[in-house]
Amino acid sequence: MGRLHRCCSIVIAVLLASCAHHPADDPSDPLEPVNRAMWTFNSKADQYVLKPAAKGYVAVTPGWAREGVTNFFSNLIYPTTIVNDFFQAKFTQGAADTGRFVVNSIWGIGGLVDVGNRVGLPKHDEDFGQTLGYWGMGEGWYLMIPFLGPSDNRDLLGRGVDMFTNPTYYLPGRYDLPHYLTTYVLDSVNIRANALPSDSLLDSQFDTYLFIRTAYLQHRQALVYDGNPPPEDLGLSDYGDDNSITAPPPAPVVPGQKPPKSK
Repeated sequence: MGRLHRCCSIVIAVLLASCAHHPADDPSDPLEPVNRAMWTFNSKADQYVLKPAAKGYVAVTPGWAREGVTNFFSNLIYPTTIVNDFFQAKFTQGAADTGRFVVNSIWGIGGLVDVGNRVGLPKHDEDFGQTLGYWGMGEGWYLMIPFLGPSDNRDLLGRGVDMFTNPTYYLPGRYDLPHYLTTYVLDSVNIRANALPSDSLLDSQFDTYLFIRTAYLQHRQALVYDGNPPPEDLGLSDYGDDNSITAPPPAPVVPGQKPPKSK
């Protein structure tokens, strides 16, 4: 157990040390060859397993039922959003999200119906990766994780913490194979089904890896800053500031010579 704790501490230290800020269109991707291999693996798994399952799910499940499944899983993990509201000192939003969770859990039949949105309690999306970014931690390296998709050092750490704010973590028998397969597979297939309309956009990209990387990092940056990310510093601020342009010093006047006329 002590050895496991030491290994986990080393991994966390490496992840933290590499968490610097990088623009979304020029990220830190030192593991790009490995990430591209993982992207190819994930793409093949999607092509032959997940996408056909999602298409079959759409074919046999009516839209209202799929919407209920989406609402149920969204409400099930909503305590993660509530906890991170307060971690980010968003107390008003945290109180509203708590009300939304209670309303949807009781009057929304366990979250199957999104009653909260109808009564003026909109959905928010917060997690511990965003909390770390909110308090100044950079995203670090871009990562492509097998079966899970894109991430970065900061969000990978966030996933580990969010596990403890997910109510399903505390359910007895949560790791029983039938229970795990039922919940995880249904959630994964439902998420993939919701993403089917975006397949044509992805297929039209020249380099899908770069497209996914940029889209993911821009999306996460927008979430951290609540849709108002700061402008990227392109190193041109010194040239665009009129106050930084100073007039050249006057030419020296030689004795007996008239000073030059000012233009």
